Formats: sequence, C-alpha cells, structure tokens
Amino acid sequence: MDIKVDAKTVIVFDLDDTLYNEMEYLRSAYSEIAQSVDSAQWRPLFARMYSLFRSKKDVFEFVSKTYKMDKSHLLNTYRTHVPSLQPFKGVLDTLAQIKAKKGKIGILTDGRKTTQRAKLKALDIIDRVDKIVVSEEVGSEKPDERNYRIIEEAFPDCTYLYMADNLRKDFIAPNKLGWQTLGLIDNGLNMHFDGHGYFDKSHMPQQFVTSFEEINIV
Repeated sequence: MDIKVDAKTVIVFDLDDTLYNEMEYLRSAYSEIAQSVDSAQWRPLFARMYSLFRSKKDVFEFVSKTYKMDKSHLLNTYRTHVPSLQPFKGVLDTLAQIKAKKGKIGILTDGRKTTQRAKLKALDIIDRVDKIVVSEEVGSEKPDERNYRIIEEAFPDCTYLYMADNLRKDFIAPNKLGWQTLGLIDNGLNMHFDGHGYFDKSHMPQQFVTSFEEINIV
C-alpha cells in the first residue's frame, strides 16, 4: 500500500497493538512481579499468572492473597516497571521513511502518561515522533474528537492519517474529521478482539493492512 508523504503530511499512530503487541507489556510486567515476589520459583508463578489472565481471573488478587502483598503495590509495579518490548517488524523503517519525506509523526493513545511514555521509550520510538497525545495528559479518551484536534492544532492545514487497530473506538473521530484511516489487522495476539461487532462505516477504517511491511511511503 502506497502512502504519499510530504512536508504537509501528518501520520499518527496508536500505540498498543499497533506499534507492538500489548501482550508483550503484560508478560514483561508479570515476569518482573513474579521475580520480585518469589525469586526462587518465579517461572512457575509467571506461568500461573499468565494462565489466570487468559482465563479472565483476577491475577493481582491471586498474587496478593497467596503472597500476602498489597494489591495496589502490585498494580503500581505493573504500571510503572521498565518494560522489555520490541516494535513490530517494519515500524522503525516506516518512521524513518516518513521523516525522509519531511512528514510529521504523531502518537495518539489512551492510557496513563507514565506507562505509555515508558512503552515508547522501550520501543525506541519516543525520540522519533513530533507529537504525543496521551489520554491521561489531556483529560479525554478516544473516541473524543478533542484528542485528534490537538494534532490538528499542532500541525494546521495538513493531511492527516491515523493508523490503529481497535474498531470499537479508534476510527470514529478521525473518520468524522476527514482524516485518512488505516487499520492494522489483529495478528492473533491483540489484547482486544471484539472488532467483529463494529464493521460499520462509522467504526471501520478506510483501508486495512496486515503488517507494516505492506506500507510503502512515497
């Protein structure tokens, strides 16, 4: 898929399950928690935590009761640990190609500022982008149009494209605002997988790709 980019183009990306799989963050956090509470037997604990999560059980309640730890401390570790993450194949090349064409790069994501910025740093992306919009910092979440208008105000009179993955909330506002929208298809590891219920015009992106390797910046 060709995407034309010049100095008046702004390409904005979602973060979780768009630039990397959010499940990686969860596994990174669970690993750190398991090692901190049971260093001798952390691997079986990690395996159990992951199984509990996939069974939709309260992982932090289990660890809290089993190891007599404060649940809020565990949640804080989850949210503030330094994650070990890898971007999807082709992400960094795509960002470099956008920059080579003088385009601007934005991140528009929901979540806590400390957590989301730590993810961007771990992915080696934070210094490659021109504008970051995190819901906690601006006081509103997708699909609120205000989050997208922050991008428009930062880079007025441009062509805007938003690439994301979550049909439930990601594309409603940019579709209304006249942006181009591009959906990254779930690789089978996405945290949220209820997109089947939102295949209508207002929720769907204008185009889909299966990976960043399908994108060609021209």
